[in-house]
Amino acid sequence: MSSPAPKSGLQFNKQMLVRLMVIVIAMFGFGYALVPIYKAICEITGINVLARKDMKKEDVLKNTQVDTSRSIKVVFDANERGEWRFKPEVNTKNVHPGELVTVVYEIENATSHQAAGQAIPSYLPMKAAAHFNKLQCFFEQQKFKPGETRKFPVAFVVDNELPKDVHTITLSYTFFGVAGATAQVDGGSKSN
Repeated sequence: MSSPAPKSGLQFNKQMLVRLMVIVIAMFGFGYALVPIYKAICEITGINVLARKDMKKEDVLKNTQVDTSRSIKVVFDANERGEWRFKPEVNTKNVHPGELVTVVYEIENATSHQAAGQAIPSYLPMKAAAHFNKLQCFFEQQKFKPGETRKFPVAFVVDNELPKDVHTITLSYTFFGVAGATAQVDGGSKSN
């Protein structure tokens, strides 16, 4: 008996290459599909408010009736990551479902260089997120000059359909620096 012919070893290598290519393509496809899968899961569970679409002001205010028989305490929380100063002007506010409310958050770039940052909101209890309709917000990327302080309004309406067992809603924002965006502050080009 002779040893296996080189051709069978070559066939084995080709089969292995095909199998590995299929695995690589499947892994890439799975990784690519994770984004829409993640968004769908977040929309269903209400975990990630970035996937949630804020309603247009006209849609929320169209047939809004203020329910003065209920009062909801809204707690405003601010957390910063990096060299920022970030706080709401008021920590709590009692609101009625259906009432249009505006609060202001103040953000300061506490560095000596240009910086960009972004706020990410979250809600507690999570079931309140579907009933907290922001009409004006600032969670797109913001760009700041060194030491610059700005105020950003958040206008919202708590939906009348908020479950009756919810008496307090916490709106929490985390503000963090965005790497790589600092050279484009005020639409300018990178300074040398």
